[in-house]
Amino acid sequence: MPDILVRDVPKETVDALKRQAEDHGRSLQQEVKTILQTAGKRRHIADYVESARRMREKIASYAPHQTDSTLLIRKDRER
Repeated sequence: MPDILVRDVPKETVDALKRQAEDHGRSLQQEVKTILQTAGKRRHIADYVESARRMREKIASYAPHQTDSTLLIRKDRER
């Protein structure tokens, strides 16, 4: 498995990561590895946009065509 070396990490960041690791019952290395694995699995925003577009199309295909009720109300009031 490849290694990654990150230099010049601010002390405050390292301290925060150590506290977070302790809260999760992990070592600092395990915590950083978990964070990197989670970040590596995140999808690109364009993937989410495309997925949402497909869902909207699918939902729209199930729903009956909706008319603009403004015209119907106007005609009803003119009677």
